[in-house]
Amino acid sequence: MTFALPQIAPLNEAMQAAARERQNNLTKPPGSLGRLEELSVQLAGILEQERPSVTRKAVIVMAGDHGVVAEGVSAYPAEVTPQMVMNFLYGGAAINALAGSAGARVVIVDMGVAADLPDHPQLVKRKVAYGTKNMAVGPAMTREQAEDALLAGIEVVSAEIENGLDLVAIGEMGIGNTTAATALTAVFTGLPIADLTGRGTGVDDAGLARKIQVIENALAVNKPDPNDAMDALMKVGGLEIAGLAGVVLGAAARRVPVVIDGFISSAAALVAAELAPAVKPYLIGSHESVEIGHQAILRRLGVRPLFNLDMRLGEGTGAALAFPIIEGAARVLDEMATFAEAGVAGG
Repeated sequence: MTFALPQIAPLNEAMQAAARERQNNLTKPPGSLGRLEELSVQLAGILEQERPSVTRKAVIVMAGDHGVVAEGVSAYPAEVTPQMVMNFLYGGAAINALAGSAGARVVIVDMGVAADLPDHPQLVKRKVAYGTKNMAVGPAMTREQAEDALLAGIEVVSAEIENGLDLVAIGEMGIGNTTAATALTAVFTGLPIADLTGRGTGVDDAGLARKIQVIENALAVNKPDPNDAMDALMKVGGLEIAGLAGVVLGAAARRVPVVIDGFISSAAALVAAELAPAVKPYLIGSHESVEIGHQAILRRLGVRPLFNLDMRLGEGTGAALAFPIIEGAARVLDEMATFAEAGVAGG
C-alpha cells in the first residue's frame, strides 16, 4: 500500500462498564429500554465518555460513476449521477430533508463522477478518476486508484472531525453501484450471486437476469481474492465505495462512531472491516434494506439494524433517520436520574 492503514484501538472497556453500571441504576427496570441501553454503552466505549454526547452529526455522501453501466445493469443512465449530486448541493434530495430533520450537516464528495462538476461551497472535490472502468471486461480501477480513494476518505472524515464531529453516517450516489456492491459481497461472503442480487434502481426481470450474468462475468474475468480486500476493491469495487471505506477507517481511528446506511454503504463498511477487522465495534447499523444482499453483509459484520422501513434509496437516508434514536440513547444515559439521585425507592 502507498499508505499505512490507520491504527484502530479497541473500545474503552472501563467506560463501557461505567456506562452499564449507570444504566442499571437509572429510574427504570434494568434492560427496559432494550437496544437503547446497548447503544449507549457502545457509544461510551467508542467516545471514551461515561455519559457520551453525540450532538454534532454529519452525513458524508460520496459520489462516483461505474463503467459497468455500459452492460445495461441499471434502469437509469449514468448522467443521473452528476444531476443528483447537484440536487444534493441545492438541498432538493431526500438526504437533505432527513439530515435536516436530525440536525445533521451533509458533506457531498465527488470521488469519481464521470463529469466536471461546477465549484460549490458544499462540494468537496476529491475526484480520483472519471468513473471506474467496466468491471465486466477487466479491473474497475488500478490499485493506486483504490488506495487514493481510501486515503481521500480518511482525509475527508479527518477534516470533518477537526470541524467538530461526534457521529458520522455514510451515504452514496452512483448509478451502477449496486452491481459493484453485490460483486464485493459475493467475494467476501462466498454466497451465490443470484442470492445477493437485487433490482437496484428498479430493473425488470430481464434486467435482473442480465445484472446477475454481468456480475458472474466480472468475477470470472477478474478473479478477485477474497483474502485480499484491496484486490477485491480494485477489481470489482467503486470509487465512492472505496472513499466510504476510508471514511469508516478514518472515523474509527479517531474514535468516532459510524452509522451505516443500506446496501452500498454497508458494502463499503465491509471492505473497511476486511482491511481492518478492528472497525467492527465502531459500526452502528441503521436500517435493513430491501436489497437482498444487505442481510448477508450485516451478518458478516455482526451488526443488527435498528429498523426496517422497506427503504432502498441510499444517499445515507436510513442512517440519517437513525440519528435521533442514537442521540436519544445517549441522552437517556446522561439525563435520566438514578434511583439515588431522584430519591426513588427500588434502586
